[in-house]
Amino acid sequence: MPTGGHRHRRRRSWSRPRTQITIGRALPVLVMVVTVATDLLTPERERFDRLLVVAPALAAVTWSVRGTVVIGMIAMVLRGLLGVSRNEPFAPDLLANEVVLATVTAAAVWVSRVRLRYERDLREVTAVAEVVQRVVLRPLPPRLGPVRLHLLYVAAAAKARIGGDFYEAVRVPGAVRLMLGDVQGKGLGAVETASVLLGSFRATVNDAPDLPTLADRLEEGLSRFGAWDPASDAAERFATVVLAEIPDDADVIRLLSCGHPAPLLQHGGRVHPVEFTDPSLPVNLAGLVDARHRVEEVPFAPGDRLLLFTDGVSETRDPDGAFYPLEERMRRWATEPGERLPALLHGDLSAYGADGLDDDVAAMLVERLPGPDSGPDSDSDSGSGSDSGSDSGSGPALALGPPGPSGPPV
Repeated sequence: MPTGGHRHRRRRSWSRPRTQITIGRALPVLVMVVTVATDLLTPERERFDRLLVVAPALAAVTWSVRGTVVIGMIAMVLRGLLGVSRNEPFAPDLLANEVVLATVTAAAVWVSRVRLRYERDLREVTAVAEVVQRVVLRPLPPRLGPVRLHLLYVAAAAKARIGGDFYEAVRVPGAVRLMLGDVQGKGLGAVETASVLLGSFRATVNDAPDLPTLADRLEEGLSRFGAWDPASDAAERFATVVLAEIPDDADVIRLLSCGHPAPLLQHGGRVHPVEFTDPSLPVNLAGLVDARHRVEEVPFAPGDRLLLFTDGVSETRDPDGAFYPLEERMRRWATEPGERLPALLHGDLSAYGADGLDDDVAAMLVERLPGPDSGPDSDSDSGSGSDSGSDSGSGPALALGPPGPSGPPV
């Protein structure tokens, strides 16, 4: 999405540590300047030069090893000059203070070296995690077949790019198929379950003849994964999922809900939820009853828009406990360009929630384009591709999913 709200939040969270680091690097210098000035301007019996020992200790927090050494040496020189200005004897006072400063500087250098090593290790681990997250949730292409896509995705976990919400969009022969879902719970267990369902979807979306078959494959994939890895709690979690299919040759959209909140359909200025006559149970609960999936087919003409979303959007509460009025907001934004909607929704959700956003949030806006299915970007990718301005970045086409008949997942 060109102007997604998640990008704004990350930019603010990025500028805050940079400001803290700048302040941290300035503190040792500030301590030395204030200490020397105070010592010179106060009566001789008032001794502030001993506070110079704080400078190398503070430098160890933000400065490099070499910078810490320099700060320590400057503090020692300043301490010596202050002592000479007071005609102190070299021993024992001046020498003792210099030894203390040298000892603190040596300890600060060691601390700085250890900190830098841990920071380097953390950067490497973070880089690996970023790649893994981009593989699990690849960015959406701005256009896929006869539709244009806009995405809002915000993970509730701090520093995470993915959570228990998941999405995918794939170009198949003659149609576009979409999936948006929400795994029960939060944390790494929810991410694991989401990755299994994404892998199952990517492995079968091109071969499944219809949406009910695709829903069954999601159920089978999660069951196979639970049998392959009994220690994982993925088999114990369920997920609500909505599947969509937009054919090239008909102005309709086919929808199948597995216990998921009903999408909002916009036709002109009218916005209403799609009515599911008989929604299926969530994935991993379907085995509790013997039921068949029912597909709803609704008109979806050029210019129409459909908003798929998770309960992190619809169940956001204000301080009085009232749920977020998503349908009313969509009516208000009916004339807004699609590329602006994710940022509008994110900002409004953050302001509405009593505690901001405390749950994973995913929303996918689907716009039916007018005219024939043509253009270089209409069939640019058989699956997710590079999102224009997406917060997730671009990633390789690698599916993480349940094991096949002959082995574990890839």
